[in-house]
Amino acid sequence: MATAVGDIRNVALCGHGSSGKTTLVDKMLVSKGLTNANPSVDDGTSVCDFDPEEKNHKYTIESSLIHFEHGGKQLHVIDTPGYPDFIGQTIGALRAVETAVVVVNAQAGIEVNTRRVFDEAGKAGLGRIVVVNKMDADNIDFDAIVGSIREMWGNQCVLLNVPLGQGADFKGVASTLVVPDDTSGALVDPSEIHDALLESIIEVDEEVMERYFEGTPPTADELSRLIVQAIAAGSLIPILCTSGKNDIGLTELLDTIVQGGLSPLHVTREASQDDDTVEIQPAAEGPLVAQIFKTRIDPFVQKLSYIRVYSGILKKDQQTPASSARKGVKMGQLLKVQANETQPVDEAGPGEIVAVAKMEEIATGTSLGEKLMPKIDFPTPMVGLAVAPKSRGDETKLSGALNKVVEEDPTFRLDRDAQTKELVMTGMSELHLTIVQERLQRRDKLEVETKEPKIPFRETIRANAEGSYRHKKQTGGRGQFGEVHIRMWPLPQGVDPEEHATKQRFPQMKSFHYDEDANFMWVDSVVGGVIPGNFMPAIEKGFRERLVGGVVAGYPVENVCIEVHFGKHHPVDSSETAFKSAGKMVFKQVFEQAQPCLLEPVVKMDITVPDDNVGDVYSDMSSRGGRVQGSDAAGGNLQTVHTEIPLREVTTYSRTLSSMTGGQGSYTMDFSHYDVMPPNIQQEIMSKSQVKDDEDE
Repeated sequence: MATAVGDIRNVALCGHGSSGKTTLVDKMLVSKGLTNANPSVDDGTSVCDFDPEEKNHKYTIESSLIHFEHGGKQLHVIDTPGYPDFIGQTIGALRAVETAVVVVNAQAGIEVNTRRVFDEAGKAGLGRIVVVNKMDADNIDFDAIVGSIREMWGNQCVLLNVPLGQGADFKGVASTLVVPDDTSGALVDPSEIHDALLESIIEVDEEVMERYFEGTPPTADELSRLIVQAIAAGSLIPILCTSGKNDIGLTELLDTIVQGGLSPLHVTREASQDDDTVEIQPAAEGPLVAQIFKTRIDPFVQKLSYIRVYSGILKKDQQTPASSARKGVKMGQLLKVQANETQPVDEAGPGEIVAVAKMEEIATGTSLGEKLMPKIDFPTPMVGLAVAPKSRGDETKLSGALNKVVEEDPTFRLDRDAQTKELVMTGMSELHLTIVQERLQRRDKLEVETKEPKIPFRETIRANAEGSYRHKKQTGGRGQFGEVHIRMWPLPQGVDPEEHATKQRFPQMKSFHYDEDANFMWVDSVVGGVIPGNFMPAIEKGFRERLVGGVVAGYPVENVCIEVHFGKHHPVDSSETAFKSAGKMVFKQVFEQAQPCLLEPVVKMDITVPDDNVGDVYSDMSSRGGRVQGSDAAGGNLQTVHTEIPLREVTTYSRTLSSMTGGQGSYTMDFSHYDVMPPNIQQEIMSKSQVKDDEDE
């Protein structure tokens, strides 16, 4: 029998690394009698960290899903990685849930990835609950932690319970909503927080709030209803205290998820249909709307696609439209997932999370049904390595293995360098790519060699230029002839092709062609048949080879507009090959006259360090050509420095930061924009690069 939508709680546990998320999730399974073992991350016996890489490193790399019942509700709980290197897994998980439980390490306070996942959950419109975990640890300043939470995220963060003791004396929690008679040992008097908590809850109902201030407190039923509304509205972000290791506060956390966590009825989601945006109603009788939010490649079941159903009923063997397949797909056997184990089910209704195995037509982000869910915005991977197999003859095997990683990890990219023919893998960080290499060795029995990081530079121009090129060869038989004249301009980012390609700008324009990925436009203004129309696609092909292979340093070209305005042909010797060569060479020669330059990726970094190291970070960033944009308190004795810096300067920054801060620093890094490279660096890179002219076809 399907679970009523209002009785479902989908929850993601997220936060910084080593905050104890996985231990909390493991203990949930223990408390429900779903595992007989005593799982431990440190011992490598965690139920949720089941991949060998996770067991070896003792931290979560991939999100994992469990399910159980508590308080009459069905809970789907997703454990997510804590390190920024694997943030893609967390972002995917947040698409599948209504509530984010943000776990804070009581010893470390708010760390850089804690802030990031809190903000990501807010952008997704989810309810948020903050858990201060590891209250049994030494050297905790509880008042400072709560103060930093409220300073960082606002006064809507209110303690829903308070700890009874801390460190070795942490023995339980006391509710601030229903204050118990015995609060001995409480670090904070629950009755002092009770009124502030009530006001945060009833703020969402004016009538109840008026009665309260007139002296009539809300009823238990009203509180039960309003606490959910307050969390949904963001006027209440409950703070709870736990020790996952010692199983203290866990029941209270589960009760809060049941009583205050949002059901699928409480989060408004939208999808698109026929260019219109429509609100999704989480009803079984509605049309099917579902989305793949995670893919896992398992050595036994192979590809496993995790599906969140938002509306309608998804059934096994069902034929359904899929955004990644032209003719739709036929679903396979649906599976209920418990960590690394699966159990077959026949159908899944709104709010439920299931998986399906061995379906190659669907991928992370694929929408199922007539309506399209918004795409999941994963961060852009920026750190690359050229990779090759150690054993000759394993090139095909390596390509296949890496493409499996591409399928399961949206923050991993694979490209083949057009000039060097090298296979280049790009990820979020050095650590991310190290884990990929370990996975290749374990899962595919492949050892690889890597070269220095490849930075995704780009080529462009800063001035106008024009010119022509005549491709003419005579070798005894039929010759080759093609002549092309072009004008070239820089093309600003964000242009509207229709507005740019006008008769006012190009009076003789017959057609234009636009490539959004490269922000490249070329205009056909040839009149009088000086270049027959059947040769224009060959000229374009020559242009596109230059776009990919570059001109001055072998990097892709972007932000360029070309007008083909004249040329010549020969009735016998002209051919597509001749005009492709002419197009390729005229692009090169005119590009070289148009003040060519290299663009480099600039990244945004949020670097969180102890107060004593802030000056070191400022100095280090300045020496690397970074632009520091300020800093703010990150809780405890930590500051977060915000900066923009060329990616080439920070591909191995984790080592520097660890050395600078004694392992206490952390950072997140996201792509910001492309900027012109300093001339001295540009010249150095150009001098090392040789682009083949390839005039002879």
